Amino acid sequence: MPSRDSRQRILVTGGAGFLGSHLVDRLVAAGHDVICVDNLFTGAASNVDHLRDHPRFRFIRHDVTIPLSVEVDQIYNLACPASPIHYQRDPVETTRTSVIGAINMLELARRLGCKILQASTSEVYGDPEAHPQPEGYWGRVNPIGPRSCYDEGKRCAETLFFDYRRQHGLAIKVARIFNTYGPRMQPNDGRVVSNFIVQSLAGDPITLYGDGSQTRSFCYVDDLVDGLIRLMETPDDFVGPVNLGNPAEFTIRELAMRIVSLTGNSGSRLVSATLPVDDPRQRCPDISLAQAKLDWRPRVALEDGLMPTIAYFRDVLRA
Repeated sequence: MPSRDSRQRILVTGGAGFLGSHLVDRLVAAGHDVICVDNLFTGAASNVDHLRDHPRFRFIRHDVTIPLSVEVDQIYNLACPASPIHYQRDPVETTRTSVIGAINMLELARRLGCKILQASTSEVYGDPEAHPQPEGYWGRVNPIGPRSCYDEGKRCAETLFFDYRRQHGLAIKVARIFNTYGPRMQPNDGRVVSNFIVQSLAGDPITLYGDGSQTRSFCYVDDLVDGLIRLMETPDDFVGPVNLGNPAEFTIRELAMRIVSLTGNSGSRLVSATLPVDDPRQRCPDISLAQAKLDWRPRVALEDGLMPTIAYFRDVLRA
C-alpha cells in the first residue's frame, strides 16, 4: 500500500473494458484512488462489479466525446472499441472517440497539469513492410479502408498527444499495444483468440481467415498492464511511443491448433474463410525500447496465458 503522499487519484477511461478493467484492478490493489469512466458501448459493468463498494473506486458512465470534469493526478486514456466487429459497427463514432475523446482528455490533463497516457495500437503500423515493427517505422495504413476509422483515429490521437506536448508542455506517454488476450474478453468480439476458444469449446469448426499463415504475437493481459504502469511511472522526459507486446510470433494456424489441444476438443476442424480487407500479413513488436526504458518484457508464455483464458470462456458459455 502506498503512503498517503504517494497515493494517486487516477482516471481510467474505457475502464470497464477488457484491458481497462484489469488496469483498474491493478491500480486499486496498489492503493490508488481510481475513477473508472466508460459508456459501456463495448465495456461491461460486470467487469468492475467486484469493486462497486470499494472505498477507493468510483464508476462514472460517461462518453469521452463529451468533456468531463474531475480532479485527478494521472489519466490513462483507453476509451475506444478495439475489435474490428465493434469499431466497424459505427465507424464515425469510433473516429470521434479516438479524436474528440483524446482532445477532451488532453484538455482535462492541461487544466489539471497532470500526466496522461494514450493507449495507442499496433494498428498504426497497418500492413507493415518492416518486420518486426520498431517505433521509428511510420506504417503502411490504408486511410480510406474499412479499418481506417480505428487505424487513422489512433494515429490522429498520437498526433494530438505530441502536439499538446509541443504546444502546452503536457506530460504525455504513448503506448502502442499489440494483440492482447486474457479473461474478460468478450466472446463475440471477433478477435482471433476469443473466436478460436469459443468455437473450440462449442465443438464448432475453427474459422481461419485466409490460409492461416499470417502471423501475430499474443501478450497476456497481466504483462500488458504491467507495461502500461511502468510507462506511466517513467520520468517526464520519456514519452514514447513505445511498443508493448509479446515478440513471440505464431501463425494463426499454430494458434488454432494450440487452442484445440488445450480445450481438449479434437473434433473441431479448421475451415478457411476470406481474409478481411487490409488485414495485416505480419504483426510482431520490436520491444527493445520497452526493455531499455521500462525494464519490461512479457513473462507469461502463450499456453500459460491461454489456460486461464479458456477457463474464463468455459464459465461464460456455461452461464
